[in-house]
Amino acid sequence: MDRRTMLAALSGFAMSSLARPSRAVENPPAGRGLIGAIHDASDHRAPEMLKTPLLRSTGLSKLFQADVLLKCEHLQTTGSFKYRGASNKIRLLDAAERRRGVVTASSGNHGLAVALAGRHAGVQVTVYAPSTASAAKLDAIRSYGATLELIDDGITVGETKHSLEGRAAAKRTGRPFISPYNDLDVIAGQGTIGLEILSEAPKTDLVFLSVGGGGLAGGVGIALDDTPSSRAKLVGCWPHNAPALLRAIEAGKIYAVREEATISDGTAGGLEPGAMTLGICSRVIHKHVEADEQLIKEAMWALAEHDHWMVEGASGVALTGLSVLRNEVKGKTAVVVLCGRNITARDYQGALEAGKKQLRFA
Repeated sequence: MDRRTMLAALSGFAMSSLARPSRAVENPPAGRGLIGAIHDASDHRAPEMLKTPLLRSTGLSKLFQADVLLKCEHLQTTGSFKYRGASNKIRLLDAAERRRGVVTASSGNHGLAVALAGRHAGVQVTVYAPSTASAAKLDAIRSYGATLELIDDGITVGETKHSLEGRAAAKRTGRPFISPYNDLDVIAGQGTIGLEILSEAPKTDLVFLSVGGGGLAGGVGIALDDTPSSRAKLVGCWPHNAPALLRAIEAGKIYAVREEATISDGTAGGLEPGAMTLGICSRVIHKHVEADEQLIKEAMWALAEHDHWMVEGASGVALTGLSVLRNEVKGKTAVVVLCGRNITARDYQGALEAGKKQLRFA
């Protein structure tokens, strides 16, 4: 099955899953073909797409009586895992698509990644972003040569307005739209993290990561599940205030979910209609964790205390899984994906102030 045929199959599965009960989305056969695309993304990675370190946390290992390893995607180019999927997507554009340029929608990390990948490839990028996005992130996107279109999102229920506007602009102008998650090539790029984990720690039992639209979870989960020698199971972690994909998995269909403010802004936002990640993540995420804002901040403080890393809220969400599932983690090898570091000093300081109480994480 070639790349475009696979994409069509996945898209068709995701659309059909909207009208089915949750049992019908447990084992989408189309998702299995992604493992080849993930290996291709790994074998043909851009020079700037780093193989990030997998480091043992002595402090967290002692705290949870387990072998806790940290996959340091916060050290990835542009400060998050997003550069993997973005650079893979840009790599696979045909000549006509490269000439037309691309459109994307992002509140930060994905926009940064597409903008830089586009600059390296000579592809013009237009990013639709919420007007409330971090000024530092917007300035960085501009510095990479991308065009910014700022949209007033208002209250988020379902897919964000800046995402809707971006997709409409792409359709209107005949340019490819690069979704942060609803794209085969992006998912395959993110899946290279799973291959790297298995290469360095083949006896991994559990992998914890934060989930937004499901591109990271889908790619890593396919890499873990469809590698014959792997015994690793994926644990998806959500902020309680932004659970759109989790609610879709529970219902077996995508519907509008009202979300609240969260320190994990990188995982916030509703889902595109027919998102293929619903079907994929329903199969590859084996356990679900929800965390409130206090627990996320306590996890961020614990990482700073034990490993001296500054990370964004979405990385803290992944760490909460260790606490929530401490009985299952004990005695096992657990990998936590630190997905990004793009947080302001003020927000980070506020998180540490709240998190140092350590009421529940430890």
